[in-house]
Amino acid sequence: MKAAVLRGGGCIETEDLPRPAIGDGEVLLRLKGCGLCGSDIAKIVDPTPRVPAVLGHEVVGEVVAVGAGVTACVIGDRVVAAHHVPCGDCHYCRRGSESMCPAFRESNLDPGGFAEYVRVPAPNVRHAMFRVPRHVPDEAASFVEPLACCVRAVRRARVERGDTTVVVGLGSIGCLFVQLFARAGARVVGCDPLADRAELACRLGAAAAGPMDVATAAQRRASDGRGADQVIVTGGGTEVLPWAAEILRDGGAVHYFAGGAGDALPLRLETLYHRELTLTATYSSSPADLAEAFALLTAGAIRVDRLVTHRVSLGRLATGVDLMRRREALKVYVTP
Repeated sequence: MKAAVLRGGGCIETEDLPRPAIGDGEVLLRLKGCGLCGSDIAKIVDPTPRVPAVLGHEVVGEVVAVGAGVTACVIGDRVVAAHHVPCGDCHYCRRGSESMCPAFRESNLDPGGFAEYVRVPAPNVRHAMFRVPRHVPDEAASFVEPLACCVRAVRRARVERGDTTVVVGLGSIGCLFVQLFARAGARVVGCDPLADRAELACRLGAAAAGPMDVATAAQRRASDGRGADQVIVTGGGTEVLPWAAEILRDGGAVHYFAGGAGDALPLRLETLYHRELTLTATYSSSPADLAEAFALLTAGAIRVDRLVTHRVSLGRLATGVDLMRRREALKVYVTP
């Protein structure tokens, strides 16, 4: 089978790999498509990546083989499958930190979504795989995993009706956040220097959107001068933090959804202390988050129809990476 393999130096090569063999409780998928995630790009540009590797985890596929004991699907079903699954029983899982579970970090799809065939391990089949209804297009289904990550972050941010929330970065993730926070009853302000992204965010529920000066004024109006209750950072790294703290109300919170550049936080401890600011983060999602995201997408409660702007084949994955790094693509969808 063909696969896009990450080699050293950020090089991606299309190679022939053996088709995965499945065991009891497992499923083999023929790839229909896979979204290109910002975390994939971070691994590709990492100067010391673990290679060789086949990335990709926003997978939509057709079931072509099932192992003994599988009852969740049959051959011919169209499914989405997430890559990480927690044990559900350890201290981390019991405390709601499923993505810190050792089993979660060790689990994965085989070999990854940027391949013609993908083996779904038994725990993933049981807890992180969903049959896609006919009315849901492949591209829309591929958003189950990233939306689940956003669902988890919204829960951690503890948004309440009437809050003012600023979303920094209006890529595909930022556009998902705009919709989730609007559904929660918040007044949402988007922050992004690209005018087309700001316009899309407004169509998806933001009260206003634009570069930092526009977002600053908009959140002030929306909050009656208090400042934002939450700032959600989807891009920009640590450089965003001083501005985020400046526009927060006293007692507000900054939530980092994505990592980024910067080895130290450019914010004085005294500022956090005297203003009672909270700094939180989330990584990935849980099976419950995946189920909630799947329900939202299949019900049409979250719009994703305008988020995929470019489509590339496995052999042109590097082109898709370049498009997203230059911010020319909102979301790239990879097909076999």
